[in-house]
Amino acid sequence: MLRFVAPAVLAVAMAVGGCQASAPTAPSPVHGYVTDMKAFDAFIATHPTPEQFRAAYPDVLLVMPGSITTLEFRTNNSRYYPELDKDGRITGGHFS
Repeated sequence: MLRFVAPAVLAVAMAVGGCQASAPTAPSPVHGYVTDMKAFDAFIATHPTPEQFRAAYPDVLLVMPGSITTLEFRTNNSRYYPELDKDGRITGGHFS
């Protein structure tokens, strides 16, 4: 009887143990323009969605493909042109 119960108990323990993992917390928003490039590059390396980008960097204008912008050149890292993968996640890009 024990050899039939042990696998069932193990399966339940594994399922319940997985439920106790905490959900990932959202990073604190970075207000202002990007000054910490190391932290910004680490964030982009996570391949965030545009919504996650806007939540993390609310003061940086995210210029999506097809968007219309003015032609001035910005040197303060306030406007980011992302490169997107097929799923719409940001994989890189540049400031302008």
